[in-house]
Amino acid sequence: MTKQIRAILADDHAVVRQGIRRFLEEDPAIKVVAEASDGAEALRLVEEHRPDVAVLDIRMPEVTGVEATRRIKDRFPDTRVLILTAYDDDPYVFALLEAGADGYVLKTAGADELVDAVRTVYRGESALSPEVASKVVQQATGRRPAGAADQIEPLTPREIDVLRLVAKGMTNREVGRELGISHRTVQGHLASVYDKLHVNSRTEAVTEALKRGWIVIE
Repeated sequence: MTKQIRAILADDHAVVRQGIRRFLEEDPAIKVVAEASDGAEALRLVEEHRPDVAVLDIRMPEVTGVEATRRIKDRFPDTRVLILTAYDDDPYVFALLEAGADGYVLKTAGADELVDAVRTVYRGESALSPEVASKVVQQATGRRPAGAADQIEPLTPREIDVLRLVAKGMTNREVGRELGISHRTVQGHLASVYDKLHVNSRTEAVTEALKRGWIVIE
């Protein structure tokens, strides 16, 4: 028998997970080995099961899909990450692709498209919904979509790290000690964050990042 593709699912809605699992396991080549209701649990399950594919939502409690993707790809590079979400906003798309996501599929996709996406990322290829692929092409060719002037540039993983610690009430020096960088480097990261998010203070930056699901307050 051909090796089954072992997958985990992470979504904070149990009903959604049940539907996704049913779609995937209609294909005998795919086996869902575990389910997570938040990003932190997803990371634990990836470490425990070492799945071939992790199917993640973006906006989850504890750890967002962006951060979960970054950590999975850093610690378990052999696990493919497929984002399955209702959001196709440019900041989400590019932040996740930058974090190392192997695929990005919208929840409007049919069962066949979802199964194909899991198979595709398992083979080491990229799987993108047509809407997402269009954004990537526009970015690559320098064509900006309508309304692009109002869109927010994604934060880098390091900027998200800084902002997460700032959200805990840490000073620049405390953030620097936590991350092993100087407080001046922290200031530089925050200045970049302010510029990208079009804000003028730490509170505004944290509020905007929370609203977009890039960080959570634990």
